[in-house]
Amino acid sequence: MIQTIFLQAESGGMMSILMLGGMFAIMYFFMIRPQQKKAREEKSFQAEIKRGSQVVTTSGIHGKINEIYDDAVIIETGAGKMKFEKAAISRELTLARYSKNVTKEVEKTEEEKK
Repeated sequence: MIQTIFLQAESGGMMSILMLGGMFAIMYFFMIRPQQKKAREEKSFQAEIKRGSQVVTTSGIHGKINEIYDDAVIIETGAGKMKFEKAAISRELTLARYSKNVTKEVEKTEEEKK
C-alpha cells in the first residue's frame, strides 16, 4: 500500500513540473521575447535619428530635430526649442506622414552642412 502511494505521488510531481515549464515557455514566447525585440528596434532607431526628422517623444511632444549630441537632441516645437535625452524619443513621423517633402528637406540640410 505504501509503495502504491509513493508511485502515485511521483507521477503527479513530474506532471506538475512539466506544466510549470510549459507555462514559463508560453510566457517567454508571448510576453518577454516581443518586448525584447521592441526594445532592440527602439534602441537602433534612437542611434540612427537624423537632423530634420519629425519625431514624437515619450511624453507626446511633436517636433523636428534641430541638433544632435552624443546622448541628447534639441527638438524644435511650436513653443520653441527643447533639449531631450535620445532615450525620450519614441518614434519618427517623418517617413509615415511627410515622406515626399521631408526627404527633399533632409537632402537640402545635408547639402548645407557640406
